[in-house]
Amino acid sequence: MHWIDPESLPETKGTVTRLLLNPHGDADGLILDGHLQVHLPPHLSSTLVERVAPGDIVSVRGVKPRGVNMVSAVSIVTAHGDVVIDDGPHGGEKKRKKPAADLDERDPGPARRAQKVSGAVVLSLHGPKGELRGALLDDGTSLRMSRESAAELASHLTPGACVEAWGELVETGIGRTLDVDEIAHVAGAETDA
Repeated sequence: MHWIDPESLPETKGTVTRLLLNPHGDADGLILDGHLQVHLPPHLSSTLVERVAPGDIVSVRGVKPRGVNMVSAVSIVTAHGDVVIDDGPHGGEKKRKKPAADLDERDPGPARRAQKVSGAVVLSLHGPKGELRGALLDDGTSLRMSRESAAELASHLTPGACVEAWGELVETGIGRTLDVDEIAHVAGAETDA
């Protein structure tokens, strides 16, 4: 979205309640006021983590997809004036492919481990164009899956649903995300989210 002028977009203000991780351990968004998802591309992960933390009041400018409670952010400005802006990967430069010899030296990212999690869904999570991609549980764990799987399992990702999920968990100092392999409703345990 680096071609969009952030000043031309609507502004939303709120308090950051948590940062979100993708299944690779990159910060790819945040939750405002406990109910609004703000999506950012993962190439802004380190900038987001350096400049934004839970409890911060921020102003977000971005695009709101139809029918979902989320904003695809182009810029975030904190109350202290720190700015996170999407200028595209690497400041708009084309991404260079690494030589094959360099691939083994890449940072593998945070460790992943097989895990089962359970809890009540408090918020559905979406991709940058508003497509359903997972859910946020009441313990702060985010469940992530492919667009196709999420579409098939939408009832499992709706606020109030109580679920158990199995997959690979990534946990860092800012959050935890389960890359879902399997998910099931917990019988008789629906809540009023």
